Amino acid sequence: MAKIEEILVSPGLAGFFFDDQRAIKEDAEPDGAAYLGNPKTDGFTQVRQAGESILIEILLSDGSVARGDCAAVQYSGTGGRDPLFLSEEFIPVIKNHVRPELLGREAENFGELAALVEEMTVEGRQLHTALRYGFSQALLDAAALSRGITRSEVLIDEYDLTPILEPVDIFVQTGDNRYENADKAIIKRADVLPHGLINNIKRKLGQEGEKLLDYIRWLKKRVRQLGSENYNPVFHIDVYGTLGEAFAGDLEAICEFLSKAERAADPYQLRIEGPIDAGNRRDQVKKLSRLRRLIDESGCDVEIVADEWCNKLDDIMLFADERAGHMIQIKTPDLGGIQNTVRAILYCRSRGLLAYQGGTCNETDISARICTDAALAARPEQVLAKPGMGLDEGLMIVKNQMQRTLTRMDFNSESRSGKRKGSGAVD
Repeated sequence: MAKIEEILVSPGLAGFFFDDQRAIKEDAEPDGAAYLGNPKTDGFTQVRQAGESILIEILLSDGSVARGDCAAVQYSGTGGRDPLFLSEEFIPVIKNHVRPELLGREAENFGELAALVEEMTVEGRQLHTALRYGFSQALLDAAALSRGITRSEVLIDEYDLTPILEPVDIFVQTGDNRYENADKAIIKRADVLPHGLINNIKRKLGQEGEKLLDYIRWLKKRVRQLGSENYNPVFHIDVYGTLGEAFAGDLEAICEFLSKAERAADPYQLRIEGPIDAGNRRDQVKKLSRLRRLIDESGCDVEIVADEWCNKLDDIMLFADERAGHMIQIKTPDLGGIQNTVRAILYCRSRGLLAYQGGTCNETDISARICTDAALAARPEQVLAKPGMGLDEGLMIVKNQMQRTLTRMDFNSESRSGKRKGSGAVD
């Protein structure tokens, strides 16, 4: 069995930016790729600053190298999330506290080691979610390398799941380039699109939602123009709580607007993420639960997606128990260890809610690949294409990783059953 011999850490870039969501919602003005104005969230020195990561490499006694990347969401420090994640601040934490606890341990024990990191504290505080996230990825990779199987199969064994050799729907983000990138998504037949980044009333939503309705109508037209007869994507649009602001928190008025949006999207399924932001978890759960009831009672088929204030595993369990939405976004970096993402998906399913394994554009290629393998084990309704906002790159990374892992899982399954030539089986 391979043991952990050394742990190397490096500062790295993430696939997008850290953005001060509060400043942007309060009308910080775009200036090319930057924003003008003063930051409003603790830790930020600019409204937009470079996304950072910490790159983890675990050197194993058999000579293999396991990898994982610590990353945090684009809108760090808001909605109940951990503070801004800066590599300079957290690399010493890894070297002084995490590394000594892991050296010499057996690499194949993913569940045990991931739990160890999840429970670590420094000065009485749990490790930043980004650290737990990155180390769990590296430990999952180490277990897979040690056992000679895929990361998906490690998780399937860990949680006693049934392997399913089919892809999971992929959801792409257009970013602010919501027209040209939507075209790219349609041409590449993305399963779910476009996210849209509707995070400002004046510029993107419209005071009565009219700009969003126009965009949905345009999107439907482009699917018909550029798609094929059997292409039937889901429209999933994130509005960052702006509907609640535009309609002054009137849930009946929001429900009425969603009925208009449904008609604009017809015949395509419409999901609206983050329709309201109540400012705290308790009120968010209460209002999303009521909004879902209003939608269901009205006969409207729009599915609302919980996001803000639904960050950690206990948040997700509460939202699911209270049916605060039709779908729950499981924002992978916010849950800490990747094992919590799997547990969250399984919990949503047990409560009859849809699970969206999300994350952020501000991750890395490594974290995106490992998240894809987690999705193939736990089977959410959709998984986010990431990192970045260019669309092509994130879709390629996730799609190719999905195909690669499914092919290897199929190969491993046939090898175990003795169907492979050279395995001793009779053809």
